[in-house]
Amino acid sequence: MIAVVQRVNSSWVEVDGKIVGKIGRGINILLGVVKGDTDEDIDKLVKKIPYLRIFEDENGKMNLSLVDIGGEALVISQFTLAGNVKKGRRPSFDDAEEPEKAKQMYQKFVERLSETVPVQTGIFAAHMKVFIENDGPVTFIIDSRKL
Repeated sequence: MIAVVQRVNSSWVEVDGKIVGKIGRGINILLGVVKGDTDEDIDKLVKKIPYLRIFEDENGKMNLSLVDIGGEALVISQFTLAGNVKKGRRPSFDDAEEPEKAKQMYQKFVERLSETVPVQTGIFAAHMKVFIENDGPVTFIIDSRKL
């Protein structure tokens, strides 16, 4: 699994002109499911992401986690994170998990993360407009296979 984690002041997602998920201070997570991902990949990300010390403390140092600040997460499915641009100019999505399994994995990730922090989501496989007010910007790319 690949997660792009962004520290935000606020973030929301619209589908067909309607807001379907919205958060205040917290993190925006773009989540891509890669072929071969398992529950172990979900576990690795859920144990890492909400505890990353990426929020500033009273001294201006990144020393606090999402859990520490009582923040929220907005999780957006993003199959293009599994895209490969090595050959040619058109990305290949051969490494992206099949839609039905990817949806199950995405939903399981959301369920597990919501046991730790409040979570909002987009709609899987929908055309979404994602609005992100970065705080920093502070952005991390996390590959579960490298944890």
